[in-house]
Amino acid sequence: MHIKKIIQKQISENTILIYMKGSPESPSCGFSAKAVEALSSCGVSFAYVDVLENENIRSFLPQYSNWPTFPQLWVKGELIGGCDIILKMLENGKLKKILLSATQKN
Repeated sequence: MHIKKIIQKQISENTILIYMKGSPESPSCGFSAKAVEALSSCGVSFAYVDVLENENIRSFLPQYSNWPTFPQLWVKGELIGGCDIILKMLENGKLKKILLSATQKN
């Protein structure tokens, strides 16, 4: 399967998905650690992809998303942004609102 299709499948199959360095239990960079901490504080479950373990995703995702860095947070198929945006949204209350809204069953 082409890497673009794999990424599209991951994004479509996971309501909340973070592409990060390492895992939520063991982040491999400070930005990923802060982003995971912010997501965890919102009390929602989320999926992750370790880009250090997936070289093809690490090299292709920035051009696919038009976002050059990691982590990348995707919610309901839309790119939210990276660490700075996640932390800003946490601070102003928007992150929790978006995440809870995304996970509510209609």
